[in-house]
Amino acid sequence: MNTHDTVYACIDGLATTHAVVDGALWAAQRLQAPLALLHALERPEPMPPVGDYSGVIGMGAQDLLLQRLNTLDEERSQVAQEAARRMLAEAQARVDAARVPSLQALLRQGELTDVLLEHEPSARLFVLGRQHRATAARKLRLDYRVEGVVRNVRQPVMVVTMPEFVAPAGFVVAFDGSATARRAVEAVGRSPLLRGMPGLLALAGEPTLEMLEALQSAQSHLEASGFDITTQIVPGVPEEALPALLQSHGNVLLVLGAYGHSRIRQLIVGSTTSALLRLCSVPVLVLR
Repeated sequence: MNTHDTVYACIDGLATTHAVVDGALWAAQRLQAPLALLHALERPEPMPPVGDYSGVIGMGAQDLLLQRLNTLDEERSQVAQEAARRMLAEAQARVDAARVPSLQALLRQGELTDVLLEHEPSARLFVLGRQHRATAARKLRLDYRVEGVVRNVRQPVMVVTMPEFVAPAGFVVAFDGSATARRAVEAVGRSPLLRGMPGLLALAGEPTLEMLEALQSAQSHLEASGFDITTQIVPGVPEEALPALLQSHGNVLLVLGAYGHSRIRQLIVGSTTSALLRLCSVPVLVLR
């Protein structure tokens, strides 16, 4: 067993927790990889500071208030850790350990992105849940934890968007001819995760001749890797055209390249990756 190929289910106790566990189990089975249920216990917000009231209520009373605040902080930390352990135990009970090479539950302290970067050397895939869904391309920002993870880790990330996970019957690659999209296609071709599923290369907008040639090359590459692949060109901008296309294809997984433009350009015109992560109701696999 190679523990450097672990699938990490990043659970947080929110609405998508069961879907994250089920999606990670599906991926671990297809990859024949160890599964780890991971919860990052972030430091709670500090209690509000107590001003210096010693001249009004006396030094002893001031010290007593500070002592009680420290006690409350300790109690909050203990309650959070107990809740996290129970959540991990419930998630572990949801998994049939016989279906994966190994199963472990991990409780770590710190911000989610920092924790995942520490575990990245042993990771093959991170699975996490998105907590908000937008109804228009610019109406709602992407969950900052999801965006932080996708922007910073180098390993693939699968984002589940609904409270229930249904194993996809096929996949759609959002393709625009860019180097990022071509690398995503190459990663699909190398991995057993999607092997055996029918796939679609979807190109949104008005393609140039160069983009059409890249699309044909990508299709040929995946066919040579053993995939049944078709192509489709859909009119409109990706943020609007691709979510509509996915709805018409039912139970599929969307494959994206991660952030193909500079951070400055993303600040000015936004990011297609972030927009599709916000808007799509199917699981999204983000590859670098």
